[in-house]
Amino acid sequence: MKRAACTWGVVVAAVATGGAALAQTAASDSVDQTAAEADSGAAAAQQTENQRVDAAVSPQTESVPDQAQPAGVPAGVRARDGTQETVNLAEVVVTAQRREERLQNVPVTITAFSAQEIEEARIQQIGDIVARTPGMDFDAFPPSQPRIFIRGMGASARGAGDEPSAAAFLDDIYIGRSGAFAFDVFDVERIEVLKGPQGTLYGRNVVGGAVNVITKKPEIGAFDASVSATYGNYNRVDGSGFVNLPVSDRSALRLTASRRSHDGYVRNPEIHRDVDDQETTSARLQYAAEPTDSLRVLLSIDGTRDRATGPAGHVMEPDASNPLSNFYTPNPDPDVTYGSYPGYQNRDTWGLRAEVSNDFDFGTMTVLGGYRELELGFRYDFDGGNPNPMSPGYNQINIGGGEDENSDMSSLELRLASLPSSEIDWVVGLYYYNQKVRKSDILTLDAAVVAPIPIYEEFYADATTKSYAAFGDLTVPVGEKWSVFGGLRYSYDDKTMSVNNLNSDAPLRADEFYDVDSSVHYDDWTWRAGAKYQVTSDDMLYASVARGYRSGGLNSDAGDAAAAAVPYRPEHAIQYEIGQKSAFLGGSLIWNNTLFYLDYSDMQTSQRENGRNVISNAGRAHVFGYETQLIANASNGFGASIAYAYMDATFDEFTEGGVDYSGNRISRTPKHKLTISPSYSTILPNGPWLTFAVDYRYTSKIFDDNTNQPPELRDPTHFIDARIVLENFGNGLSLSLWGKNLTDERTRVWQGGLLGSNFAQFNEPTTYGLTLSWKH
Repeated sequence: MKRAACTWGVVVAAVATGGAALAQTAASDSVDQTAAEADSGAAAAQQTENQRVDAAVSPQTESVPDQAQPAGVPAGVRARDGTQETVNLAEVVVTAQRREERLQNVPVTITAFSAQEIEEARIQQIGDIVARTPGMDFDAFPPSQPRIFIRGMGASARGAGDEPSAAAFLDDIYIGRSGAFAFDVFDVERIEVLKGPQGTLYGRNVVGGAVNVITKKPEIGAFDASVSATYGNYNRVDGSGFVNLPVSDRSALRLTASRRSHDGYVRNPEIHRDVDDQETTSARLQYAAEPTDSLRVLLSIDGTRDRATGPAGHVMEPDASNPLSNFYTPNPDPDVTYGSYPGYQNRDTWGLRAEVSNDFDFGTMTVLGGYRELELGFRYDFDGGNPNPMSPGYNQINIGGGEDENSDMSSLELRLASLPSSEIDWVVGLYYYNQKVRKSDILTLDAAVVAPIPIYEEFYADATTKSYAAFGDLTVPVGEKWSVFGGLRYSYDDKTMSVNNLNSDAPLRADEFYDVDSSVHYDDWTWRAGAKYQVTSDDMLYASVARGYRSGGLNSDAGDAAAAAVPYRPEHAIQYEIGQKSAFLGGSLIWNNTLFYLDYSDMQTSQRENGRNVISNAGRAHVFGYETQLIANASNGFGASIAYAYMDATFDEFTEGGVDYSGNRISRTPKHKLTISPSYSTILPNGPWLTFAVDYRYTSKIFDDNTNQPPELRDPTHFIDARIVLENFGNGLSLSLWGKNLTDERTRVWQGGLLGSNFAQFNEPTTYGLTLSWKH
């Protein structure tokens, strides 16, 4: 708590200082407009991004959240007055470059989710975002610590000193530990997924991409409220609500709370109970004030409490080359486990955030501070079996374990940016990040065929990371249609770690007992440069190149003292990208395309060695990819969204343990990913809206290990979600009948080998329910 007080003190001190049918429907309204735009496109392109945004959307207006882009299902056929009209999708506003801009004018590949889609599609956790974002995947073991992969960049390891290639931000605050990214997406403004290196604009440098969850802020001068209740199968009971309260004519409070629970998805007849259940409670309180016309203050505190059993383990494919494989009973049934105990997954995290902005004649000064604590603990029956010879899940080797972690993270950012009226967009800033992690990685073994007594092994690590950075970014219009942009960042990282396994009965995964203290320091320059060409007011072309960096570090569960003292090197990536963004038919149709090439050097890869997640450096790797997105809304109520990503992700130079893996695919990087989301909305008598929507998602084969050898691979998957939504009836009421994974597709969300067998966990089964909501 002393660190929290310190961070807040600094902040306070700073304050003192569907294709053809759709086209036919909209074409009649757009033919004349298209001809006029051909003559006026050059003049319109002379306006800067911020001038266009100011003309279309003010930061105070309510139209921004309703028009935020739906990445999956078009939601733009409903007007505020209850009439049916075609929404101009080109007016979507995002803040990916630290200023409000139309998404179609931003020279970056972004997938954005609107508040409406988040609510209707029941996007509640990181896996829901990943499923709907081409070019994105994640490692879901354990569920309380998801690790993101974007365009092949990610980190499966969960070590005390590791940091992600693809990072998560909550309201622009970097979340350095995957377990701390416990957010409830209720009352969220939008979610932005940025792909490729980010560092000249974001406070914390990331090499692969970023997910930024942007919550709804208090609205000054207005009262607002909403409540929602859900009941579904597996005895799902969810409730959420918010209230926005004016405090004065210049300040307001917003309180958001939710609780989500369901029974276990997996039966365990051995202990007569179900596992993989959920009980999550979240709350967030925000205070916003505008003491003067130029000064803005936003303070917030949030917290999440998770309690669950599981995860459910399964013996999948015993390794016939290992004699220990004879002591397992395979159990590929995703709905049944036979573990000796239910396990637990407990997580408590809370955070503080303070943002103060002031407009001066020369620019806007912003001070942004954050502090977060995480307490995490889980235990699980790894093999999913038991020592009962009469049980269908009889295993003579019983493996268990888990992790305990206590972490705290604080950050402070000082940023100066151009005013919206400036012809040149610029931002400069300083950034500081401090992270302290204390973590135990535990393994238990009860197997007479291996050892005569039960054995306990623990890797304990105490790690500190301090990072300092200075960054700047600039966009300059050149002539009537051209703009050039560029940015530069300097980062310095200081890491220390103490790691030992002295609290173990015997070194099971390690080769010896050891106790090692180490420290490393890294620094690097990263940058981006590019140009964009505004062909017309609705068509933009751009090209960019960006260099990203992830610092090196130390393995917290190394096999011996020598390995614990040897750091892995920093990772670098250069991304080359060309893109096109176009709006047609008066903005009712959007088509965006991106080609990219990522060149990695010293790529950090995570391999599972004897039950340990070990990070090492591959020589070189590349990813060549193509992404396309087509979104259409028509005034007849039909809408559709299609998104596709192709990725050829390959190691060019990679030798590990004397084996050459050059030419192998990078793990957790599917070659193809496709989402198709059609919808239809219509007005019923007396004004209610009825919407039918379906989401189809296809993901091609995924390798879970860089060796690309079975059994650690996932077969292609096909998922279907659907919903029927009745809105605007009964004085603010809405009713949604929804279903997820309607075909009951089951796939492995994690798998790994140890002591003669491959083990796995599975995704959720079919779920469905009814949600009743009321909005003031």
